[in-house]
Amino acid sequence: MTLLIMVLALLALLALRVPVGVALIVPSLVYILVDPTATLALAAQQATSGVFDFAILAVPMFILLGNLANISGATDRLYDAAVAAIGHVRGSLGYVNILTSFGFSWISGAAISDAAAMGRIQVPAMVRRGYSPGFSLGVTGASSLIAPMMPPSIPAIIYAVTAGVSVGALFMAGIVPALVLVVALSLMVWFLTRGREDLRLEKASRRERVRLGVRALPPVGAAVVILGGILSGIFTPTEASAVGVAYIAILAACYGNLGWEKVRYALATSVETVGGVLIIVAGAALFGWVLAREQAPQVAADLILQITDRPLVFLILANILLLIVGAVLEPTSAILILAPVLVPVAEAFGLSPIHFGTMMIFNLMIGLLTPPVGLVLFVLSSVTKHPVTTVIRGTVPFFVPMLVTLLLIAFIPMLSLWLPGLLGMV
Repeated sequence: MTLLIMVLALLALLALRVPVGVALIVPSLVYILVDPTATLALAAQQATSGVFDFAILAVPMFILLGNLANISGATDRLYDAAVAAIGHVRGSLGYVNILTSFGFSWISGAAISDAAAMGRIQVPAMVRRGYSPGFSLGVTGASSLIAPMMPPSIPAIIYAVTAGVSVGALFMAGIVPALVLVVALSLMVWFLTRGREDLRLEKASRRERVRLGVRALPPVGAAVVILGGILSGIFTPTEASAVGVAYIAILAACYGNLGWEKVRYALATSVETVGGVLIIVAGAALFGWVLAREQAPQVAADLILQITDRPLVFLILANILLLIVGAVLEPTSAILILAPVLVPVAEAFGLSPIHFGTMMIFNLMIGLLTPPVGLVLFVLSSVTKHPVTTVIRGTVPFFVPMLVTLLLIAFIPMLSLWLPGLLGMV
């Protein structure tokens, strides 16, 4: 009964648009005040334990890394190189959009950062070249979901800490699914631009392609430093985040884009984002502790096992739940709330927590393009000055490749497990 009241209280507060961190903390504090065996000192210890986890330190650093990359000019260099390479192909700027997001994802780790950076550059450029605003916004929003799948993925860090799995293994697990998403989105661009011969650019000379390709190499070096360091064992993902920040900061200084105003903006934006994330992490840690005391994972497992004993049916039910939750909750909050409950159930069905985590992350990322929350929708609207309704209409066709990718991730575990297994991480 206590567990039901806790869950209903959380849902009621979320329905009233109370901030997620507060919505998690309030029911937990009421539980502690009512339960004579719990104390406020114990509650404080549980809340801070979530924030002080060593792996969580990577989150603010990777957020800062993405913001520094935005001001450094790295995005522009990646974009110019991609245009030079494939600009002469029909619908080329759609493919450029996807490939630039793929390149930027090795630095960013967050869909919001990708959407802000790509929307600022690519949407106006595509509209000037004859692409409709809806198509331009749709492909930009859909390709932004590549970032949280590729390392250094911020949602992957949050899930890994919450579920107690290796951050490095989850980083590697996202690479093949991200490539599948790249292919699926590219096929949709080909389908939507077929017959549009006007959507070609003049072919760049070989010298120009080489020049712009070389110019884009230093930003790509950030991925080499971060992933190379992690895979070689030189440093942990948390240490890699700090090294990545230093690398991009030096790069920005070399480009002459490290003026005080830009640095202040990057730091202020990062602190604002990190503050909100850490409040949610602390609240989720406390709420999760209460759920554990009330044996919520066991209750959920028993309930689901009464419905079905087939892993396939469980995956279908879990995906439906996650799609609904992703439409109304920000992904970090959803991971922190649902992972402690769903991961033990997935393991009871014999599913790998790494595979389940990859599926969960991408599923919830689709929610970033789904009203009413849809943070990427509002970010694109803000940076491009197009109405949110235009953004929504533009993203609708791209739900087809995204949902196909989700089904492949969910029902072909080797897409997620092959690379970590090859590297001996699982």
